Amino acid sequence: MSTDHHHPAEPAPIERRVAALEALLTERGLVSPGFVDEVNRAYEEDIGPRNGAKVVARAWVDPDYRRRLLADSTAAIAELGFGGAEGDHMQVVENTDSVHNVVVCTLCSCYPWPVLGLPPTWYKDPAYRARVVREPRAVLAEMGCQLDDDVEVAVWDSSAEQRYLVLPQQPAGTDDLSEDQLAELVTRDAMIGVARP
Repeated sequence: MSTDHHHPAEPAPIERRVAALEALLTERGLVSPGFVDEVNRAYEEDIGPRNGAKVVARAWVDPDYRRRLLADSTAAIAELGFGGAEGDHMQVVENTDSVHNVVVCTLCSCYPWPVLGLPPTWYKDPAYRARVVREPRAVLAEMGCQLDDDVEVAVWDSSAEQRYLVLPQQPAGTDDLSEDQLAELVTRDAMIGVARP
């Protein structure tokens, strides 16, 4: 996906404070260089998305849970112990053979932190936010998610009032896997809708 070439914006005050604290902690030998980046990466790619993967895997193995998840997403996610700030108004949208869902926040970067961790950098990128609404099929293809022409693409715009999680289709040939094994197949990107498990 191409991005506009522009000068980076000035760091926000919080970003300057974090950088100063990281420099001070590194200088005093309390943390190693890159520590904050590694913690950020872990929450972005591993810790946070594992919560969402558990929700998806439960929906794949438990039809009653799946119905509750689609009917009242916030309550069903809370059944597994996930919720709170940035996840208190959730809606799960289900991929099918005929519909593929993708999530964006066109205004800023509203994102369901309790089930997906920190948002990836590309999710906040103005190019993704603008293009996925105008040409979702092209953006998905650029990100490696090829869809058949007869599959409808539904784009969901997250906001402070409503955040979305994609329930991807369970991969073929995985019916004999345990819930924990299925959770290992689910990626953050599949729950945003830019990939498939």
